[in-house]
Amino acid sequence: MGLVAFFVAATVVTLLQLLRLRDRRALPLLAMFALLALGHFRGAGDGWGRLFHFGAGAAGLAALVAVSPRHVAR
Repeated sequence: MGLVAFFVAATVVTLLQLLRLRDRRALPLLAMFALLALGHFRGAGDGWGRLFHFGAGAAGLAALVAVSPRHVAR
């Protein structure tokens, strides 16, 4: 239950920052933490748990793309 509580707390903090800053780049991070909480709640042996972990990985990659600097074409 420890990791579930950690990821739920991280989701709440990210949601509060999203509402405070109104920066949409935090949405993939919010999704990642929420999916990790669901994945750990369901467990590694459950098919849904594995699917939630896979979705969290995809959301993490989306968060990386969202915060990466864009290069301007010359």
